[in-house]
Amino acid sequence: MMNIYFSDEKIEKNDVYFICYMIERVARRLRQRNSYVVNQIGRKNLEHLISVANVLHAENPVAVEDDWIEEYNLKEGTTDLVAVDPELVTRIPGSIQMGKVYQRLIFDTLQPGESEVEAIIRVYNDQICDVIDNYNCSAYYEPSYVIARAYQNGGF
Repeated sequence: MMNIYFSDEKIEKNDVYFICYMIERVARRLRQRNSYVVNQIGRKNLEHLISVANVLHAENPVAVEDDWIEEYNLKEGTTDLVAVDPELVTRIPGSIQMGKVYQRLIFDTLQPGESEVEAIIRVYNDQICDVIDNYNCSAYYEPSYVIARAYQNGGF
């Protein structure tokens, strides 16, 4: 995909990583699923955000969260992904780690002719995210090729 503002600039993996990282941060802050954040923002706005990601990554992430919440009218929910069983989980993965997990899954399953934004929407709306985001199991910790194969096979 090309940057919508600079037609000679290609969207990079780091741009996708930043968007995934921020989706994770906003979802956790609002106690929502990642799919809610992605769907509420929508395709057109995601195309804008990914095109300016190389600038936004230098901003304070809390300020970016605030901007997204206000601009895209994101609401508080009741899903607390970090509420885990302490007997099963001693360390919850951070937003940085989960941003990388999703960035790799997006690129590992990118289909011919599909833009990065289309892939973001596709991946975050797949039911496999319920497993990946369940930190009581270790799906998020699997190697990226295992997660991609599970995605393509419809589950772990």
